[in-house]
Amino acid sequence: MSRAVLSLGSNLGDRIAHLRTAVAVLGDHVLMASGVYETPPWGDADQPAYLNAVLLVADPDAGPHDWLSRARAAERAADRVRDPQRRFGPRTLDVDVIAVWGDDDEPVFSADPELTLPHPRAHLRAFVLRPWIDIQPYGQLPGHGWLTDLLTSGPAAAEVAELRPRPDLALESTT
Repeated sequence: MSRAVLSLGSNLGDRIAHLRTAVAVLGDHVLMASGVYETPPWGDADQPAYLNAVLLVADPDAGPHDWLSRARAAERAADRVRDPQRRFGPRTLDVDVIAVWGDDDEPVFSADPELTLPHPRAHLRAFVLRPWIDIQPYGQLPGHGWLTDLLTSGPAAAEVAELRPRPDLALESTT
């Protein structure tokens, strides 16, 4: 069975609806969804705040590039348009493949420029690590260590105070 951790982010339009779109597109493959957090923009501060969450997904037939294809399908469903001039710019939906584990439950490592695994900046991003801890409190980012250590004493620690839990928002649709 292939498992993956996917990071979701949206800062344009109906942000929670865009996150829910990703959950709907991934469907029965979603095992767990984190809480939703409001976060300042990362990398390009001149844009609105984000809503972020993390999903744990599984599919016995999916490989790493299948997860990337599904992430992109979710982005397309939210009308995501990539701006090549603004790498960390605003977006309706961003879905990143953070980590993948194979049938043997071993982490997948990849230096493929299209899909580097684990995600090369995940250890730097509190908006990935904190929601991930919601669903895997004893989780580890392959090649980097325990999520809790990365969040409390790693480079992401400085961003923790900027994360705002949004218990009023849930990824499951209420309709």
